[in-house]
Amino acid sequence: MHLESLNLFLLIGTGLMFVGLLLGSLGSRIGVPSLLVFLLVGMAAGEDGLGGIQFDDFSLAYVVSNIALAVILLDGGLRTQLSTFRLALKPALTLATLGVAISAAMVGAFSTWLIGIDWRLGLLLGGIIGSTDAAAVFNVIKGAGVTINERVAATLEIESGLNDPMAIFITLMLVTVLVEPDVGFGWTMLLTLVQQFGLGIVMGLTLGALLSEILLRVRGNEGLHALLLCSGGAMVFALTNLAGGSGFLAIYLAGLVAGNRRGGTGDNVLRSMDSMAWLAQSGMFLMMGLLITPAELGNRLVDALLVAFFLMLIARPVSVWLSLIPFRFTWREKTFISWTGLRGAVPIVLAVFPLLAGVAQTRLLFDITLVVVLISLLAQGTSLRYMARKLKVSVPATTAPRQMLPLASTSNRYVIQFEVDAGAKAEGQRLSAITSQRITPLLIIRDKEFRNLAEDPTIQAGDLVTWLAPVGERDYLSDLCHKMSKDEKRFFGTFFVRGSVPVEQLVAVYGMEELDPLLHGLTVEAVFERHFGHNAVVGDTVRLGGMKLRARTVEQGRAILVGIKLPK
Repeated sequence: MHLESLNLFLLIGTGLMFVGLLLGSLGSRIGVPSLLVFLLVGMAAGEDGLGGIQFDDFSLAYVVSNIALAVILLDGGLRTQLSTFRLALKPALTLATLGVAISAAMVGAFSTWLIGIDWRLGLLLGGIIGSTDAAAVFNVIKGAGVTINERVAATLEIESGLNDPMAIFITLMLVTVLVEPDVGFGWTMLLTLVQQFGLGIVMGLTLGALLSEILLRVRGNEGLHALLLCSGGAMVFALTNLAGGSGFLAIYLAGLVAGNRRGGTGDNVLRSMDSMAWLAQSGMFLMMGLLITPAELGNRLVDALLVAFFLMLIARPVSVWLSLIPFRFTWREKTFISWTGLRGAVPIVLAVFPLLAGVAQTRLLFDITLVVVLISLLAQGTSLRYMARKLKVSVPATTAPRQMLPLASTSNRYVIQFEVDAGAKAEGQRLSAITSQRITPLLIIRDKEFRNLAEDPTIQAGDLVTWLAPVGERDYLSDLCHKMSKDEKRFFGTFFVRGSVPVEQLVAVYGMEELDPLLHGLTVEAVFERHFGHNAVVGDTVRLGGMKLRARTVEQGRAILVGIKLPK
């Protein structure tokens, strides 16, 4: 009987996972977030659905969700480039602290007025749903089918990795006040917040550096390396939590350190980690779906919908626009960041805190949180692709290289291989004509034979050309070896210039109107620096006379390759 029960459990569990993954892969093609699919599959299998499975073990859901979130945050940290982190750290940190506080306060006040509950419960609801969710943000941006410009995407991803301590602090503080009414707001509460952030940062960076050093000395296959990363990251998460810090922040920073130290993590390891992150988020959202009882949600559905729309349309935009005042974001970028405040598993996990603590009326808060998450994934998640294009914060994706491997013994040098398309710019050119000081050709394979580079061969369609170059030259090499798509030509233009080209040359070549005296003596790169500082990203645009100059390749915030769009 025990064996039959085990097999039945495995059949149901793996069957739900299989159906969720299958529907998720199909849904992503039409813009439906896979996380929403997993949540709906779990609901369909629950007690009010076709499966009739009764599941209300909040303690188990809490444990599983924490483990899953740790894996997802580790994977997100591994994929975050340090240059990206520097670009978006300040605005993301502001959103993760001030933005969460503003959003929580506004939702708390609105909920208190709307539902007629104690102001502490209203503020607790604001804290629970005040932060964006890393699993939702990473998953939806990755599966949106568009490439979001780096400034916006990095801000959203880093914000979702950093804002958990603030939300946890607000939630735990108010749970403590509700359980022990004699406890007041004071220095102790503030020290708790500092401790959460401080220990999370220090232990994440320190233990992340230690973990990466150990892994660099261990020789193993990619699957073993990924397992070591996961188990080591889980230790960082647990140790930080035991010390009183934010384990979520620590494991994200540990992944950031491990992913950028001495050449970073190889593509094969990232693919293995991607599978683990998929397993974590799919299992977590399936379990969350089983916890949802649609019949109970109907009791407060109108109130929950009003709270969800207030959060999406008023509280989140106000918090974003106020938080980003000191930073150089366009109104389009601010609007997109406001709309992409995705809620997911983190609010549901936080809603379990007061339930486990026995706070009165917290089942109401849990049900409202579930509706907010569902509406967020349904409305914001499914419209991400449309909003990115409508607000012009997306950039055309460059054709990826066949292979790209970092060299550990060099600084920012990669072995990059492309196959030359028929009609590409490189076809028919001598190798020396498309080689520069930053780009070193290593080999050319034609008809499965190596060509002699000393003979300065002419590039032909079908050649496999391997280069040694900085990562910033990847787009330039892609443009050389591949025919540009219609979207790329429409967005960047057909012609490109190096950032080192003086502006006066553009005036002479393209017959522009008289140049602004302030731009005399400047290079194209310097013009972008005047507009964007050292934080330019691909897609940033500068108008020069009747032309549009659009950054095509950016290295450390500098526009090193720029597309030219001439007036029609």
